[in-house]
Amino acid sequence: MAGLIPEETIAKVRNNVNIVNVISQYVSLEKKGKDYIGLCPFHEEKTPSFTVNEEKQFFKCFGCGKGGNVFKFLMEKDNLTFPESVRKVADFAHIDIGETGQSSQTSNPLIKMHQDACDFYQRVLTSTNAGKRGLEYAQSRELDDEIIAHFKIGYAPKQNNLLLTYLRGHGYSNDELAASGLFVQTQDGELFDRFRDRLMFPLSNESDYVIGFSGRRLSTDKTEAKYINSPETPIFTKSKLLFHFAEAKKAAREEGHLVLYEGYMDVIAAYKAGIKSGIASMGTSLTDQQVYMLRRITKNIVINYDGDDPGVHAEERAAKMFDKAGGFNIGIVVLPEKLDPDEYVKKYGAAKYRDEIKGALTPTDFFLKRLAQKYNLANDREKIAYLNDAVKEIAELSNPVEQDLYLERIAQAQNVSKDSLKVNLLRQRRINNAAQRHKNSGGPVGPILEDDSTPIIEAEQTTKIDPIQTRLLYLFMHSEHARDFLLENNFLFPDEKYADLAELWLKFSEEHENPTINSFLDFIPDELQGIIVSTEMTDMPQDFSDRELEEQMAALEMRKINAQLKDLENQLQDAKRKTDTNEIIAITQKILQLKRIQGQRGAF
Repeated sequence: MAGLIPEETIAKVRNNVNIVNVISQYVSLEKKGKDYIGLCPFHEEKTPSFTVNEEKQFFKCFGCGKGGNVFKFLMEKDNLTFPESVRKVADFAHIDIGETGQSSQTSNPLIKMHQDACDFYQRVLTSTNAGKRGLEYAQSRELDDEIIAHFKIGYAPKQNNLLLTYLRGHGYSNDELAASGLFVQTQDGELFDRFRDRLMFPLSNESDYVIGFSGRRLSTDKTEAKYINSPETPIFTKSKLLFHFAEAKKAAREEGHLVLYEGYMDVIAAYKAGIKSGIASMGTSLTDQQVYMLRRITKNIVINYDGDDPGVHAEERAAKMFDKAGGFNIGIVVLPEKLDPDEYVKKYGAAKYRDEIKGALTPTDFFLKRLAQKYNLANDREKIAYLNDAVKEIAELSNPVEQDLYLERIAQAQNVSKDSLKVNLLRQRRINNAAQRHKNSGGPVGPILEDDSTPIIEAEQTTKIDPIQTRLLYLFMHSEHARDFLLENNFLFPDEKYADLAELWLKFSEEHENPTINSFLDFIPDELQGIIVSTEMTDMPQDFSDRELEEQMAALEMRKINAQLKDLENQLQDAKRKTDTNEIIAITQKILQLKRIQGQRGAF
């Protein structure tokens, strides 16, 4: 399982990396007791069930069942092989593992192809005459060498099928090329480059692997789309991707937030202005999947879409999505003069733009300002309508301090009594509470949500976790005395997978001078790893006695007898239906014999 990387190298990487630091690149973790918890990166949930144990260097999600060590995490999250995950962890920790670790790239041919395409487009832009047109456009948009390198910007030349020829030269098959989304395929199966005469923006996944592209039109031909994106492929789903996310989530730790933009150029403009935590939602409306991605990283989100009417409408929709998801601290920036971030930075400079981000409005401030623009506040009738709607907005807030703050603000702005607004607020809250009670009592009973905090045996778990066998396996692996006692008493685990683990541990212990559970995990089949992780993530007592071992073995023996009795009782019923006297006598004797043994075990 370890591939071509020597065991001592794997151990060196494992022992010099803290799993908490690696997983923190993907999940915002909070210390709770001895563990860290966060929202699972493998399935969507409302209440965190994803747990990382720093002492044992394991992770476990009690919602979807995935678990393991740091290598297993990257194998699951980035779809890597075991050697690839070791190399990636080594890269993360700046550990030189020699020739065996020369590349941390994935073995997925589509991802490799996209990286090759990215390199091709970049070289064309920066190093060839064919790319001169693209470079002149990039420079006209104030994209210097540093920005081009950081964002891996390239150029798809006008000439037909240069990328196709290049990638075929790298050994990719026609099926792989057709599946990549980089080409358009005719009905007779012929392939053509999808992107031509476009400035190319690579689209990377959360692990910073290029999985798609967006091409910006350079020609003045308005019949062509300004931007075209890669189609959805096995590796690229638009609704689950955020531009610059892999880089921005690292910057979020320092800047304290992520800033959400509409387009790539806005992210780049913000980056040039010193804001490294910018992301964009692929030029389309924000999706629930993208909201969940953000929630895993930070609760602090600043929304800065274009300042025109469509942009402000989009901000309103996004703010409502974040509010519905819950758990966010949202700031909203509306730039003056209907400017987008790129335009604002060019006109007013980086420092003033950073001030705009620092001065982001709360969602309530944003909605109240939007609401005020819908009314003629010089007209008393419209002012009263505005104040009624404003109070409805404030009544949705759960924090009394916030309610008081905004009541005070609109009372002063509209020259009305705060006390009169409070009366309206109390009335509106009673209406809201009555509506909520009606909804809770009159609506159909919905499904039990996955945010129930009670840990359960996972649906994904292929082997049911048996507490007795789990306890004995834990002692078998952690105590030489317990292991010798069980072996001397000829104990065999009844479940085949527990028995396989015990046998594999014996072999592993013989072959390794200082065997550890974490290193053992890397050398056993995937279907057995869940038992080990569940065992290690349980607060298992270290102390035990021979008496406990005897009682646990006796309990398993009693369980076996009970199963045999149940089976014999079913056989007895069948024999009685057939009035088979001899069979009835034989089965009854077996039942009596087992019950005598059962009685002796019980007396013990």
